Amino acid sequence: MSTARRPRLLYVTDLAYPARGRRYCDEDIHLTARLREEFDLALCHPRDAAALMDAFDAVVVRNSGPVLAYQDAYDAFRARAAEAGTRVYNPLDGRGDMAGKQYLLDLSAAGYPVIPTVDRAADLRRLPESGRYVVKPKLGADSVGLRIVEAGQVRDLADGDVLVQPCVDFAYEVSFYFVDHDFQYALYAPRTDRRWELEPYEPTPQDLEFARRFVGWNSLAHGIQRVDACRAPGGELLLVELEDLNPYLSLDALDDATRDAFVIALKASLHRFLEAARG
Repeated sequence: MSTARRPRLLYVTDLAYPARGRRYCDEDIHLTARLREEFDLALCHPRDAAALMDAFDAVVVRNSGPVLAYQDAYDAFRARAAEAGTRVYNPLDGRGDMAGKQYLLDLSAAGYPVIPTVDRAADLRRLPESGRYVVKPKLGADSVGLRIVEAGQVRDLADGDVLVQPCVDFAYEVSFYFVDHDFQYALYAPRTDRRWELEPYEPTPQDLEFARRFVGWNSLAHGIQRVDACRAPGGELLLVELEDLNPYLSLDALDDATRDAFVIALKASLHRFLEAARG
């Protein structure tokens, strides 16, 4: 019988986070139960991660809630992880939401299929004319601080600290879920007034090409990414968000076979991640 030690994971989650329309804790209870089949694992709150992580082979950041709620602890965690060379999954060099929402400005300016985005009043002329605009903080998450304002109000709000986008009359929102650049499944909200009532979505080859373009743009060799998009009035997909820090996975919306396939992919990814770090 093998006496090899199983890898030890510190799984970071806020089990009490009050998500609207979702129960983050249920997802993490299910995932940790499955991960324990191959890893030794302990759970902790994001405020405790920096103090505990030295005893583990890797830190897995999952449903830890918006960083704004514990920005001081998150900054200390990142600094300590970088100093100690701690393996963090997802790795902390992501270019999407992990680094704030500057990427929406950069991708928009570069001509990617993104909802047109600016941050300053002088650049509002670059946006399509709209009667209403979405204004959200650059460091926001989970719709915290998001506002929809009339056209006459938007100029005074575009001060460089927020993102401004035209209010798109989209048909639906759809999310594509990836592990290590490998597509896993897609979900969509067919009713725009019920954003978190998700159903399985069968993507077309063009849909997957769209989503893979952003996953390829990101710098993550390992980890979970969720590409959120909306179906614009012209039929095209536009990026809403590239979530690469702690994307909620909506595993409860999947059938058993798809959920099991995702867990298998996640386990394999974590083993590859640890092996690459040892190598």
